[in-house]
Amino acid sequence: MDGEAGDFNVTLTRKPRYIDEDKCTGCGTCTKYCPKVYPDQFNQGISDNKAVHVYFSQAIPLVAYIDEGCLYLKDGKCDICRGVCKTGAIDFKQTAEKVEVNVGTIILSSGIQPFDPTEVEEYGYGKMQNVVTSMDYERLLSATGPYEGEILRGSDQKHPQKIAWIQCVGSRRVTPGENSYCSGVCCTYTQKQVILTKDHGEETECTVFHNDIRSHGKDFERYYQRAEQLPGVRFIRGYPSIVREDPETRNIFLKYATNDEGVKEEEFDMVVLSVGLNPPADNEVLAGKFGIGLNSHGFSEIETENPMKTTRPGIFVSGAFQGPTDIPEAVFSASGASAQCGEFLDYRRGRLSRERVYPPERDVSKEEPKIGVFVCHCGANIGSVVNVPSAVEDALTLPNVVYAKEQLFSCATNSAQEITDLAKEKGLNRVVIAACSPRTLEPLFRDTLREAGLNPYYFDMANIREHCSWVHSKQKEEATEKAKDIIRMSVARTRHLEPLQEFDLSVNKTALVVGGGVAGMTCALSIANQGHEVCLVEKDTDLGGMAKRIPTTLEGLDVNAYLRDVIGKVYAHPLIHVSHDATITDVSGYVGNFITTVESEGRINKIKHGAAILATGADEYTPTEYLYGQDDRVLTSVELGEQIARGDEKIVNAQSLVMIQCVGCRNEDRNYCSRVCCSHSVKNALKLRELNPQMAIYILFRDMRTYGFNEDYYREASEKDVRFIRYEPEDKPQVEAVEEGGKSILRVTVPDPILGQRLELDADVLSLAAAVIPSASTNEVAGFFKVTLSPDDFFKEAHVKLKPVEFAADGVYLCGTAHYPKHIQETINQAYGAAGRVLTLLSHDTVVASGSVCEVKENDCVSCGACITACTYGAIEFRDTPKGKKAWVNPVLCKGDGVCNAKCPTNAIVLKHFTDEELCSQIDAAVTDEEIIQQIDAAA
Repeated sequence: MDGEAGDFNVTLTRKPRYIDEDKCTGCGTCTKYCPKVYPDQFNQGISDNKAVHVYFSQAIPLVAYIDEGCLYLKDGKCDICRGVCKTGAIDFKQTAEKVEVNVGTIILSSGIQPFDPTEVEEYGYGKMQNVVTSMDYERLLSATGPYEGEILRGSDQKHPQKIAWIQCVGSRRVTPGENSYCSGVCCTYTQKQVILTKDHGEETECTVFHNDIRSHGKDFERYYQRAEQLPGVRFIRGYPSIVREDPETRNIFLKYATNDEGVKEEEFDMVVLSVGLNPPADNEVLAGKFGIGLNSHGFSEIETENPMKTTRPGIFVSGAFQGPTDIPEAVFSASGASAQCGEFLDYRRGRLSRERVYPPERDVSKEEPKIGVFVCHCGANIGSVVNVPSAVEDALTLPNVVYAKEQLFSCATNSAQEITDLAKEKGLNRVVIAACSPRTLEPLFRDTLREAGLNPYYFDMANIREHCSWVHSKQKEEATEKAKDIIRMSVARTRHLEPLQEFDLSVNKTALVVGGGVAGMTCALSIANQGHEVCLVEKDTDLGGMAKRIPTTLEGLDVNAYLRDVIGKVYAHPLIHVSHDATITDVSGYVGNFITTVESEGRINKIKHGAAILATGADEYTPTEYLYGQDDRVLTSVELGEQIARGDEKIVNAQSLVMIQCVGCRNEDRNYCSRVCCSHSVKNALKLRELNPQMAIYILFRDMRTYGFNEDYYREASEKDVRFIRYEPEDKPQVEAVEEGGKSILRVTVPDPILGQRLELDADVLSLAAAVIPSASTNEVAGFFKVTLSPDDFFKEAHVKLKPVEFAADGVYLCGTAHYPKHIQETINQAYGAAGRVLTLLSHDTVVASGSVCEVKENDCVSCGACITACTYGAIEFRDTPKGKKAWVNPVLCKGDGVCNAKCPTNAIVLKHFTDEELCSQIDAAVTDEEIIQQIDAAA
């Protein structure tokens, strides 16, 4: 690669897939019959040691590829895949080809690779057949895995009845071959595997050996509790050793220590190593080719104030190449990296885009319904519970169904294309897809019908995943029958569907950002740098938000200097208009055309904008415990950080200081982890140790959640004699002010689980890691913009993984701590991510509005106004007609929720696409007349 930002020349080598993509159907037969890549590898029956893989993505066709481990490519002896392929798609003549591209910017998303435990002999991986990695276990759980979704041991293909998981394999260790950082995801994916294992077999005993449980993500604490409370599940704190393997049973023996019973040895049928995340294997080669730096752990070196920027201008990084990360963070960092590319290349915007052209729409309204039914396996999500072939056979017996077919993933590109092609070939004029929730994929399938020349509203989605397989995973026969019922109901409704017309709405190119903290300012700058006006509304008299109270970050960022720089850029930008001391009093309109009324500094402004970003931040919990507010020596960790920065002598010169974690959270009132508190406490402890090496510092914790690279600072604090003492929630520390030796001290009493005694710690200063709580304005703002809140009253995103910065309400986005507590780097990541999503709306001149809206039958309307009162969107009003005042629905404002339809006493309002005829036909199809008569007879 050569060139510079704005003009890179990149030479790519495209490896051969050895598959003709035009012929491959993604059926997976080649994968099923492929022998193992390496015959001498011990765990070949469990590991994904196939040479042929089927790759799934909604953006990439479901096709196979063959890797370099193929035995045919090695010695030409094995040719099984070519023999079983029915379409002749295997092509071993393919060779690598070079492709040269000229680009303005580059995003590196090279991801991670799982830690390889064969590098550490003590784990026994590769030697003991029933010791597997968590990635191996994922394959066992998969319907496309070696045992088609059954959990079986590699040694004897029997169901393991007792399974142990060992956490932190390859992470949080400084032993040779392992990593010092925390991989951040292992605790939660292990909990997922435990839950799925119990779904497979209630009798299976599951034991998780862990250090700290790091459930720091949104809703993760509840997920941990869900796993922990399952019968037959144990979470044991400690590092076990793999002692030996029984030569006859192949069972594994672990030895571990407990507080109550000392050292124990226990036998397990299978041991799962929860492996951490390593940087990509070719990271140094990649860095060398692109001329970027790597950090000490081998991940991309990034700027502290912008985690997507690399050391080379024009090259950005997203996802796990920034460092170990979870899926939502990877998704919005990818969007954020694209936003920064958009800033860089704004002058070239629109030059390469092409308008999509659809075939003319066929008028089939007068034709007899010809329905096609496509039943999706959804991998193992549906196929492992519902008998999909049986459901297809049943669908073919239904009235007006002329074609039915099963698909592995209906949402895959080639599957969607198959639906389009079959609709044309078979003359289908209506389509039912039995798969997952329409919430995420309905737009994709409607687009598939448009490609076939059909009105997109001739489509219906039968949800046999959330409504069936996921809730009846242990009742396979009953689930299959229910899936057939759901499909039958959907087919009945589809017969009555009518064509509807969508319409274009103009898009106002201005964005409104609510909140002037780090998230709001970062998002506003990114949007403005791409040519759009931004109205930034801040409730306080100055910008900066909560970050004004945080002098530095754990990584060493001077937050005050950073804020001065960002605030200066905001005020200097000609496209950003700031309103201080502002209060929102009203919001009206719809996606692309909102009107927000703001009262600011004695003036009332009506702001017209196409999109809104809610970055209202969060507040600090005010403790009511531990003498806070009664004794001025008791501070929150934020207050402590402020006083350290000011050089307060009472703090800096104190002889002892105690910090108590999880104050106001991880309890019944706030059942979540505030995510940032552990790192903030470690930061304060390290700074105090630097200023006063003689100070006794204690941190009382439940689980230290210094995830990611922050683990290194936790270790540094421990090595510098910061003393960490764990406590349990049922036996919290006790604090009292006492007089001793003529001196007033704070006495903290806490149980030590290792010593088995209660410790009394005398402190000059007590710091409380107070919870991060939703901003006081959250509920009010949510009401104005008609968005939803999570159970913890943070803003709730449309989809935790697919849409982590969007609301279900179109045109409204979120970022920062208003979404959930997060560090400044994570806030910046998400703010750029929100900006990237906003630009996908504002870069268009129009947005398409749904055809599924309400309509009033004037002859039946009695002008009672019940519908007007019921509509929360202000979409209905009275209009004068020759027959007097009648209700009228503004289709632009209508969201099609049907509340007015339900309220109308005369049935004068019709919700298109959900008419009485359509819904009643579903109800009639749910239970046949014969079944009703049988039930009546049985009751009699």
